[in-house]
Amino acid sequence: MKASVAVVTGGTRGIGLEISRALIRDGHIVAAVYFGNNEAAIRFDEEAGDKGKSFKFDVANYEACERSCAEIERELGEVSVLVNNAGITRDGVLHKMPLENWHDVISTNLDSCFNMSRALMTGMRERKYGRIVNISSINGQKGQFGQVNYAAAKAGMIGFTKALALESAAKGVTVNVVCPGYIETDMTGSVKQEVLDSIVKQIPVARMGKPEEIADTVSFLTSEKASFITGATISANGGQYMV
Repeated sequence: MKASVAVVTGGTRGIGLEISRALIRDGHIVAAVYFGNNEAAIRFDEEAGDKGKSFKFDVANYEACERSCAEIERELGEVSVLVNNAGITRDGVLHKMPLENWHDVISTNLDSCFNMSRALMTGMRERKYGRIVNISSINGQKGQFGQVNYAAAKAGMIGFTKALALESAAKGVTVNVVCPGYIETDMTGSVKQEVLDSIVKQIPVARMGKPEEIADTVSFLTSEKASFITGATISANGGQYMV
């Protein structure tokens, strides 16, 4: 089976980096999309070698996604896997939230799913094969104080996934969503230990997840072993929230 091209947004750091690594191990050539951290992108390029390349553009910008996805396919080949992982937070209670904090989170976390899927879906449908995995969150399932923007965007990804799965199933394209719980990343590493301890007390398996565990879930969903799974919401949260 010749190597296919996989695009991972937010693919040079945190969970996205582990997803990129897992897809490279699976035999894909990975286009890791980033926007802010040039140093992380350089490290990814050095690590990936000829198995991957970073591409810098804003996934919240429709024209940039359209243009850059065409560039990726010209350079690396036809894209058969898309992982919509890019996301930001701008936390705060609604009655104090600036309008730009609402728009920034919705644009980066939810609009990006449309932008990237729209840019790549036509090719997948024509080739009658594709795998799309959207990375949502436990807080898109249950809500979270101070995150009306983030929870709305992540919940929207779940609805987006189900509708797109229905549209795409007959064309050989599966669309699924993964909802991670609290995962050990640089972001959680900056949280005070007493706060982390209180979070872990709410998780039945008594620990936070590892980025590699989310990456393994994505690896399965993008493989032939998952060809009968589409429109599914996979909760990976240690039992903290059960649907």
